[in-house]
Amino acid sequence: MLDLAGELHRWMEEGRAFAVATVVAVGGSAPRGPGAALAVDSEGTVIGSVSGGCVEGAVYDLCVQALQEGETLVERFGYSDEDAFAVGLTCGGIIDIMVTPVGTDAPQRPVLRSALSAAARAEPAALARVVRGPADLLGTALLVRPSEAVGEPSRPSRAEAGAGSYEGGLGGHAELDRTAAGEARALLDAGRTGTVELSADGSHCPGGLTLLVESSVPPPRMIVFGAIDFAAALVRVGKFLGYHVTVCDARPVFATTTRFPEADDVVVDWPHRYLRGTATDARTVLCVLTHDAKFDVPLLEAALRMPAAFVGALGSRRTHADRERRLREAGLTDGELARLRSPIGLDLGARTPEETALSIAAEIIATRRGGTGTPLTGSGRPIHHEEEKHGAGTSSGPWTRSTAPMRTSVPSFR
Repeated sequence: MLDLAGELHRWMEEGRAFAVATVVAVGGSAPRGPGAALAVDSEGTVIGSVSGGCVEGAVYDLCVQALQEGETLVERFGYSDEDAFAVGLTCGGIIDIMVTPVGTDAPQRPVLRSALSAAARAEPAALARVVRGPADLLGTALLVRPSEAVGEPSRPSRAEAGAGSYEGGLGGHAELDRTAAGEARALLDAGRTGTVELSADGSHCPGGLTLLVESSVPPPRMIVFGAIDFAAALVRVGKFLGYHVTVCDARPVFATTTRFPEADDVVVDWPHRYLRGTATDARTVLCVLTHDAKFDVPLLEAALRMPAAFVGALGSRRTHADRERRLREAGLTDGELARLRSPIGLDLGARTPEETALSIAAEIIATRRGGTGTPLTGSGRPIHHEEEKHGAGTSSGPWTRSTAPMRTSVPSFR
């Protein structure tokens, strides 16, 4: 739901009634993961996607039904070898979708409004909803914010939960609310969306309830060092991938907003000094394009000892060998040097700045998702690498691939 925050928040402000279909569990190969959403308002306007087109028509009908009946629905969609053109996932996966009506007087509307408002403003928040459990709890929601984001403590819908606060609730069960808030906050701290198994009494024993926790966090950072033409192309790709992109260079004549109009920030400073004074985390991408030892070595000496998801440096193999020698002389260990992706980018035969930016982006994605960078044709490996790491399921537990019904109700979710 939160991936549609901007548009849904506008619908909220306009007083529209709508229904939201959210992917709550995935088995096998599916186009989109938990948290993907499609919404339909009372006029039939549709936004979003839950499957990249495979089952959108059927999900649209479910949203209309949920709006008319005012009840939360959960449906399973899969694949049938008997009729590949029927309503189903032709990729062979299974997805469970929860459809929640959000009428103008819906009990969950206030907490959903708060969640959408926070996500639309790129504020950190986590929305936890019951997606499996007793009928009276299905679809109930709880919003968690970090402790530093706690707002007006006097609001009656807000309760203290450990180091932070939560808004809304899961059916009036105080202990369940506290436990759910703690679990949601842990996922929020990690910037993850996932499922959590709890019991209805709020203990951590799995089996009674499943919560889908959607985390809204600020976009990850991409910091590009070196205000060159390759950097301009990489900025465009980084923005396309959803990064907050900063360009840094010590030369004011090159580091200008005119040359990098799509960058979020353009900084004139020595790269290593700027990096040591700015915030990075486990999602940050650092791309060093200066390929000049006086910039590269002090910059990489700092970068390889800081939190970051990816550290890459442009240059020839000869440049890399010299750079590595200098970094060893500066005291970097083998483990620290192993983090360096250099020469940066996948072997695509890239020549132009745009092609080079694409090869760099491809390596960033492969590193993030566990990809190999080899062609999918003839590889025989799963397209979605999470399947190899976690079997065919999500954090809620293993799944079994089914080739039976394409669309079935899931009694245990009702």
